[in-house]
Amino acid sequence: MLVHPSGIDLSSSTLRLLARHLRRRRREIGSRWRRLSAGRQALLTLGHLRCGDTCGRLAAGFNIGIATVCRYIREAVDVLAALAPTFEQAVSTAAQKAYVILDGTLLPIDRIAADRPFCSGKHKKHGMNIQVITDPFGHLLWASPALPGAVHDIKAARTHDIPAALTRAGIRCWADKAYQGAGGTFRVPYQGRWDQFSAGQRAVNVSHAKIRALGEQAMATLKQWRLLHKLRCSTTRITAIVQAVLTLHLTTSACG
Repeated sequence: MLVHPSGIDLSSSTLRLLARHLRRRRREIGSRWRRLSAGRQALLTLGHLRCGDTCGRLAAGFNIGIATVCRYIREAVDVLAALAPTFEQAVSTAAQKAYVILDGTLLPIDRIAADRPFCSGKHKKHGMNIQVITDPFGHLLWASPALPGAVHDIKAARTHDIPAALTRAGIRCWADKAYQGAGGTFRVPYQGRWDQFSAGQRAVNVSHAKIRALGEQAMATLKQWRLLHKLRCSTTRITAIVQAVLTLHLTTSACG
């Protein structure tokens, strides 16, 4: 296999943060010797998450075995996922904001047509449903555990207890039409044909769309992590990967 130098569009502070946590992890488990240092393991993991490099390509680039690459990535992802904000922490942070924006997205996966629970009727492809909460400026606050793509956004939100929790905390939430019926403090646009709306209803929907656009921008920023373009791992690992990416995204945003 040919090997060539490449770059990762992340700051060195992100690499140092992950390397620091990996060193702490190694001390905790008493790991004495590894094929790669904590810094190299961190670089390998960032190449996988940010650039979507496969284990085979990384194994050739770092001159180690594929099984070792998979083990290093899994360890680093678990370390990062443990640092991601919990839903309770996100609600506490959201309580200090004027409002929040909730949106759902489908992370594509490589599943066959027979895997019906993972097939999204809306997107016409297989994937995992992720719910994302952002603040009024479009900054990510929280990403939910992954659910099969066939789960509708409103059902996913209720499964994670999002409407009830935000209502109890008195936090206003802007969401799209998929969350119709959420009730409480949720605000959704009017449904129906545009030509049948009154002038007031049109103005409300336009204003609503402008607010939600910031949430969609945050979602697009999250998907700059190329691994999320199409996940080829076990569906049981996707929640940890999303939480790991969220941790790195928040770290990168803070450093920026």
